[in-house]
Amino acid sequence: MKKYIVTLLLLGSIKVYAQTNHTTTFTPPLDIPLTLSGNFGELRPNHFHGGIDFKTQNTIGKRVLAIADGYISRIMVTHGSGYMLHVRYSNGYTAIYRHLSGFVKPMADAIEAYQYEKESWEVDLIPSATQYPVHAGQQIAWSGNTGYSMGPHLHLDLIEDSTGDRLDPLPFFSKYIKDNRAPRAEAIMIFPQPGKGVVQGSLQNKIIALNTVRPTEAWGVIGAGIKAYDYMTGTSNRYGVYSVTLYVDGAEVYNSVVDRYSPDENRMINSWTHGHFMKSFIDPGNTLRMLRAHNAERGLVTINEERDYHFLYELKDYYGNTARYRFVISGKKQPVPPFEHKEKYLFKWDQVNYLQEPGMTLIVPKGVLYTDLPVQFKVYPDSNAVSYIYQLNDEGVPLHASCELSIGVRRRVVQDTTKYYIARKTGSRLSSVGGRYENGFVKAKILSLGTYVVAVDTVPPVVTPLSKNTWARAGKILYRVKDGQTGIRSYRGTIDGKYALFQWEMMTNRLICKIDPTRVSKTGKHIVELTVTDHCGNVTVLKDIY
Repeated sequence: MKKYIVTLLLLGSIKVYAQTNHTTTFTPPLDIPLTLSGNFGELRPNHFHGGIDFKTQNTIGKRVLAIADGYISRIMVTHGSGYMLHVRYSNGYTAIYRHLSGFVKPMADAIEAYQYEKESWEVDLIPSATQYPVHAGQQIAWSGNTGYSMGPHLHLDLIEDSTGDRLDPLPFFSKYIKDNRAPRAEAIMIFPQPGKGVVQGSLQNKIIALNTVRPTEAWGVIGAGIKAYDYMTGTSNRYGVYSVTLYVDGAEVYNSVVDRYSPDENRMINSWTHGHFMKSFIDPGNTLRMLRAHNAERGLVTINEERDYHFLYELKDYYGNTARYRFVISGKKQPVPPFEHKEKYLFKWDQVNYLQEPGMTLIVPKGVLYTDLPVQFKVYPDSNAVSYIYQLNDEGVPLHASCELSIGVRRRVVQDTTKYYIARKTGSRLSSVGGRYENGFVKAKILSLGTYVVAVDTVPPVVTPLSKNTWARAGKILYRVKDGQTGIRSYRGTIDGKYALFQWEMMTNRLICKIDPTRVSKTGKHIVELTVTDHCGNVTVLKDIY
């Protein structure tokens, strides 16, 4: 009896297959048992997770070690990654350690002196190749939770010096980490191609639950995608899937192996993924090397016979633990609606696209889109806005690189033109993308097609002292800083008129100054002055005595 239902089956088999032999060896970066909280290539907004995250037993202050012989090539402190070290090793690789709590001496002293010299928490210091040599197993820093970090851990990037590619560090440390758990899928998605295919008589993408028993029929050209995660022995974390292979009727049509990428490929994650689903077909403008199609249709599948098409997903982690999922798409002849669009609003991925409407100009360079896009353009009047509201597309479409958007100012509500900026509008929420006023227009670089409007920011940041009566006793000055529109651009603090080193904790919106007794007397009263500036130049100055 012919089947017209989608069936999905987890075979449950777990096996190990041989990996590429890595001749380069590294010693562990920590002197505790190695477990991961995050793996290489995990799906993140607009980027891949560029390294692996080692757990540090839920604490900060673990010894961080050099993994080979080499030298410290760069010392950085940033708001995003906290304390960072670049270590160039003599075997042709560079490691980047992020979210540290601090460096060992004499690097710690050198970077603090440099921060005071530059009067900035964020600094970037390039030592000579002979200044800080290291050997395998030598302590170079302390693990931490600084910067944009969700908890104590050590993030380690590995760069191949000859190519600049980001590599998966796991193969070099796999012998220290045990794993016998296979990846696990959560759902399948079918993508009918516009004007070429339908699923269940619809042009809309169709999610197929793993336990579904409802019939799913398709006709024409479709693509498949899978939502899946990996898991490791002894942890409750979930990770990105190392390898995904799709077979149709026994033939391999697509494979991805998340093992390396270049910085130029990073934003191509937006083309590979659809929400939490990994697509098993490749957009024409996507050159991400970790994706490989094995048919002439870039991994797409043509359903043109009234029969069952047998699909098989094979998911593997680096250790070779494997899970397989089968499902059947029943070919059922049905009308395929034509691809309807206005030529003016069809953006081509392989050419420059120029759109000019009253009060707005958009230039989308060649190669910024990954596939052709029929933009759903609209203009909305708003009596309270300083410009019209421009919907460049009804859904957000991430771009590979920025493009220039210009929007005209209809009502000049303030004379100071530095207060105007372009904001992305999502519902009632505005998110600044910056911009500058020029000849009646505000121009900005945008990284996605959505809905945009000109807004005005004349409100200075809000700065609030925290627990002021404990500052002297705790040896720590705390402020909370917030800016509701364009965000914090810069800040500067002094104690008794002399520069003081404040750290901005992005996760808590706090500015923290650990009072240095070598620079500030423990006795007497002291005046703290903090100046905070947003991206439209609005300034808040606060003075406090402790």
